Amino acid sequence: MDGVTKLTRRFVETSAGTIHCAIAGQDTGSDILLLHQTPRSWNEYREVLPLLGARRRAIAMDTVGFGDSSALPPGGDSIEAWADAALALLDALDVKRAHVVGHHTGAVVATEIAVRVPERARSVVLSSAPFDDAPTRAAHLEAGAIVDNVTPQEDGSHVTELWRIRAGFYPDGRADLLEAFLVDALKAGPRAAEGHQVVARYDMQAAVTGLRCPVLLVGATDDPYAFPALEPMRAALPDAQVEVIDGGMVPLPDQLPEQFAAVVERFLDRID
Repeated sequence: MDGVTKLTRRFVETSAGTIHCAIAGQDTGSDILLLHQTPRSWNEYREVLPLLGARRRAIAMDTVGFGDSSALPPGGDSIEAWADAALALLDALDVKRAHVVGHHTGAVVATEIAVRVPERARSVVLSSAPFDDAPTRAAHLEAGAIVDNVTPQEDGSHVTELWRIRAGFYPDGRADLLEAFLVDALKAGPRAAEGHQVVARYDMQAAVTGLRCPVLLVGATDDPYAFPALEPMRAALPDAQVEVIDGGMVPLPDQLPEQFAAVVERFLDRID
C-alpha cells in the first residue's frame, strides 16, 4: 500500500497556530479533509488516508489542541473555533474547496464548516454524528457525565481507568486500537474530557438544517452512542445518502478502514 500512495506529515503555520496534518495522494484530484473524533488525532485515519489518496488528495489534520497541533488559548475551544482552524489549514494549503469528512466530533466540525462557508465544502460525510436535543446536551454538560474525565494519579492508575472506560466500546482482540486511543487521550490531557463538552455546547440539530451541499450519513451498528442518532438525522436530512457499516464501533475509521474508505469513495464518485 505504501508503495502506491505515499503518506507525508507536515507542520503548517496558519492564522490559528501550527497545525499538524498527514497527506496522501496528489493534488491532481479533488481534496478531502478528514476530521477526527475526540480525543483522537490524524492517526485515526492512518489506514484510510492511502486508500482515499489513491485517486484524490486526502488530508487528515490534528484538531487544534489535539495530536501535535497547537492549542488555542484557555477558554478558546469551541466547534466554531475548531472549524476556523480547519479552514485556516485549507487556506495555508491553498485548498479552495474540499469534501469534508468527520467522525463523531469531526462530523460536528464538518457541519459547522459546510453551513458557515458553503462555498468551501463540496460535500460532507457525517460519520457517527451526534444529534442530541437540548436536554440531552445539558445532561452531558453535568460534571458526572463528562466522558474521558480522569484525574492523574501518581501510581498511574488513571491510565488503567481510561482503558477500562473505553474497552467496552472497542472490538475484542484489538488492543492496538485502545492503545492508539490511550496515546492520543494522554497527549490531549484535560482536553480529552473538554472536547466532549465542546460538542455538548453545540446545537447540532439546528446546525444541520443549514446544510446545502451533498451529505452522506455513515452509521456504525455497534456504536451505542451514535447509531441511535442515525434515523433522526436521516429524517432531518431527507436528501442525504445513508451507508451503514455492520459491526462498526466507536473507532470506526481505524477499526474498519477498508469499509469506511469504500463508502466514502462511493459517495464522492457520484459528485466528482
